[in-house]
Formats: sequence, C-alpha cells, structure tokens
Amino acid sequence: MILVEPQLGENIGMAARAMGNFALSRLRIVNPRDGWPNVAAQRAAAGADQILESAELFDTVEQAVADLTLLFATTARAHDQAKPVVAPADAAVEIAAHVAGGQDGGVGIMFGRERYGLQNEEVALANRIITFPVNPGFASLNLAQAVLLIGYEWFKLSTGGALPFAMPEHSEPASQHQMQAFFDNLIRELDKVEFLRPVEKRDTMLVNLRNIFTRMDPTKQDMHTLHGVVMAIAEGRKGPAKGGVLDGEQATRLRALLAEHSQAAAPSENGTVRGLARLLRRNPTDAERMLWQSLTRDRRFAGQFKRQTPVGRHIPDFVSFVHRIAIELVNPSESDAIVADRAARRSWLEARDYRVVEMRVADVERDLEAELGQLEASLRQ
Repeated sequence: MILVEPQLGENIGMAARAMGNFALSRLRIVNPRDGWPNVAAQRAAAGADQILESAELFDTVEQAVADLTLLFATTARAHDQAKPVVAPADAAVEIAAHVAGGQDGGVGIMFGRERYGLQNEEVALANRIITFPVNPGFASLNLAQAVLLIGYEWFKLSTGGALPFAMPEHSEPASQHQMQAFFDNLIRELDKVEFLRPVEKRDTMLVNLRNIFTRMDPTKQDMHTLHGVVMAIAEGRKGPAKGGVLDGEQATRLRALLAEHSQAAAPSENGTVRGLARLLRRNPTDAERMLWQSLTRDRRFAGQFKRQTPVGRHIPDFVSFVHRIAIELVNPSESDAIVADRAARRSWLEARDYRVVEMRVADVERDLEAELGQLEASLRQ
C-alpha cells in the first residue's frame, strides 16, 4: 500500500489500522506533509503499531514504485488515460493471480492526497486504474476508507469469504414430531379461548400459525421454551393463583377501584384494568375460592368455566364460553360505581347472547350446594 504525500497523520494511522484488519503489512509512504514518524498516526493506528514501525519512507513516487511489476492507481476521477479501469474485486483477482504465478517484483496500490488525489503523471506510472462504485455526485473517499475497501476485497478473496465465527449450535434442530406436539398443545389452548374464529377461517389461521414457527427453524430447546410459554399462559388463566386471600371488605374496595377504571379508562389504560383484574384473580375471596373449587372439581361443571377471563373489554368473575354464561358475585355494601359497572357489563354481555347469573356472596358461603343446583338448572335452559 503506497500513500502518496498524505497530509494528516491520523489518516496514515487509520490506513495502517485498515491494513491490519485484512492482513496487509507492507506500507510505503511518499513525502508525508507533517514528517515522519508521526505521533498522530501512532494514536490513530489503534494497535497497528508494527505496520507503522516497518513502514518505508520515500521522497518520490518513482522511487516508491521502482521495484514493482504490477501497479494500480486508485482514483475517483477519470484521467483520460488509455489503460484498464477495474473495480476493487477485479483488482484483487488479478493481484492474486500475479502473486500465485511467481512473477518477479511485487504488486503496489497507490493512494493519492486527501485534498486532490493522484496527479496525471503519477497515474501514468500505473498499469491499471482502480475506481470505486460510489455515488458520482459525492465520489471522494477518505484515504483510510479507500485502503479499507481494497484490503477487504483482497482478504475476502484470499480466505474464500469465510467468516471468523458462526452461530453456535447449542441444540439440535427440532423434529417434526416435536413441532407437531407443540402445535397440538398451542391449538388446544387457543380453542379454549375461542381464538380460532370465525369457523370458516380456522383452517387458514392454522396454516398461517404453523408457517410462523416452521420459518423459525426452531431447535429442540426452542420447542421446550415455547411449550413452557404456552403452559405458563394457560395455567395463569386457570383458577386462583398462589397469592393470598382477600377478605370481603378488601375485595369490595378493589372491585370499586376496578369499576371506576373500567368506566373512565381510555383505550390506552386497558392495561391498568387488566392488571387490577389479575390482582383479583390472584387474591380470591373465600367465596370465590369455594365457588371456583366446585366449578373445577364438580363433574357437572368441570372444564366449562374460566375465572377472571376477559370477554371483549369486560372481565366477569366466571365465564363459560361453551354455554355463553357469566357468573357475577355480589358482595354486600357495594358502591354505586360497582353496581353501575356490573349493570353495564351485564348489558354488554346480554347484547352478545351471554346469560348473566348473579350470586350473592352471603348465599354462596351459607349454602353453596343450593347455588350450584340453580346454576345447573341455568345451564340446561
């Protein structure tokens, strides 16, 4: 690499750094403006000190290229000289062939001054011209950038384009059996929340979902992780979580807060509403716990109800998508906000063919079996 009258020590240092990146070590410098050695060049070399220390210094271009048998001149301007013009990649091919052929003399690539490049007389010394496919409206490259582009093409050719590292294979690719098991599990959970609707679009939605996962080329570990995600979401919707138990007064206050947010919340605040609903789900009252345990264990209702699950923008206490029935627990001494919120929820659900069954907390705690009997009768209607 031959730098002709470079003006800035920083550019010499960065050019040396670019050379080091691509295993080029022989640097020749012709009459540097700020003298040599140069502290600014050493600072900018970022570890390529050996290249700078072994750099050869010349007074003229003719001296710097005297022993070379193949010389390229890099330029962004047409110099109206009848000689081949090649791109960096083509120059790399010719250089490799020249070196492999055991030709006498070496190969040199000249780079001009930062301000105005190489002069016509200097380009005339070269066998070939290298120019870069850049924006013709802004074609000037920084000196170190030009060196880097040449070095990149040379090194890429020399190494066959091999990358220094690849993504490690921590797990084997997932088998079709594993993919199908995960997909069956996913579909089962999606069916429980009626995601695959309307019915006429179900098959298309399933194909689209399957393609999302097959495009990922997942590993066995990916499948284990996705299985865990689906099950965690599913279990989070089933029954009371492992939180504490709210007493009736605490539950009433929380329901009042939820009701107020439900009535006044903007669409962007839906997360707050759902967060409060999750808190209720994780901290059931004694009555809710009693009723939920019966709904999950009693054969008449097992698997048919969900607790604190959104239906549109509303979240009833219990809902059966199969029977399109919602259960609302009525606590004593409820605020006007709770009453109004329940009325609005009931109206919304009934408008969509859901039946709403209200159970008083006191009745559930006093005679749960009687309440379950009435619920069973409602399911048969």
